[in-house]
Amino acid sequence: MTFSFLFPGQGSQSVGMMNAFAEMSTVTETFEEASSILRKDMWQLAQSGTQDQLAITTNTQPLMLISDIAMYRTWIQLGGSTPTILAGHSLGEYAALVAAGTLEFSDALSLVQQRSILMQNAVPPGVGAMAAVLGLTDEDIELACERAMAKNAGIAEAANYNAPGQVVIAGDKNTVEIAIDEAKSLGAKRATLLAMATPSHCSLIKPAADLFLSALNAAPMNVPKIPVIHNQSVSTSSTVEDIRNRLYEQLFSPVRWVETIRYITGTSTNIGLECGPGKVITGLNKRIDKEFTMLSLASQEEMELAINELSRGKG
Repeated sequence: MTFSFLFPGQGSQSVGMMNAFAEMSTVTETFEEASSILRKDMWQLAQSGTQDQLAITTNTQPLMLISDIAMYRTWIQLGGSTPTILAGHSLGEYAALVAAGTLEFSDALSLVQQRSILMQNAVPPGVGAMAAVLGLTDEDIELACERAMAKNAGIAEAANYNAPGQVVIAGDKNTVEIAIDEAKSLGAKRATLLAMATPSHCSLIKPAADLFLSALNAAPMNVPKIPVIHNQSVSTSSTVEDIRNRLYEQLFSPVRWVETIRYITGTSTNIGLECGPGKVITGLNKRIDKEFTMLSLASQEEMELAINELSRGKG
């Protein structure tokens, strides 16, 4: 049976998010490995960090990668089958590449740490912003951004095409606020600033991406053993050079999640497993395609149920 693994990124973190796996050796060992590499107690951060601490991108990005991979390793330890195809939302793409055998976990962790630092430093505090816009077509959201940029000569761009009628925009705060007003004038049901200081996936991050490119080029990579759909291109790669380019461009390009899920269903794969904390991906996918079955991996018990369902050929 074909099925996909989908790895979440920033926005899925929460205090105590790995509680359900605290007794799993694969989880504790993965966190110990990561803590040794980062020289920081990542398990303590995951279990006891405040919401404010978890919202800092230099904490969130490594923490989500560690959690995603800890859960994937647990899946394998419990006897779960290898997925047919992989994808990750933004940062989650790095977890997908680890699962595919393209990156070693330690190398991915080092890359993500550098990525988070460069992104955090790319825009001065208070200058960047992200906003969620609900109830508009993609075209109208892009129009709202164009109008805002024409008025303010700043940056406001679509950053995450998360679901039909649910898009996140990013840029400098002044222009994003104008784009919010423009979106409302076009009939948006809701358009509000998000509590995120770093304007991810927009052209303001390109200088950070340029600095990150040398780290990408130096990182050891292999051709994926499992196809990974890239956020930026909604395609898979057969060369390491292409993977590096996709990860570079991902930083300042929108996450095309709706197209990603439609790519997966186009391969006759209609089952997805959200491999990471929370259920953000599951919620988005229900809005994208109601026929796309999502199985929960939120605990060891749910993992075992998913393994049994897949082995019986059910979704």
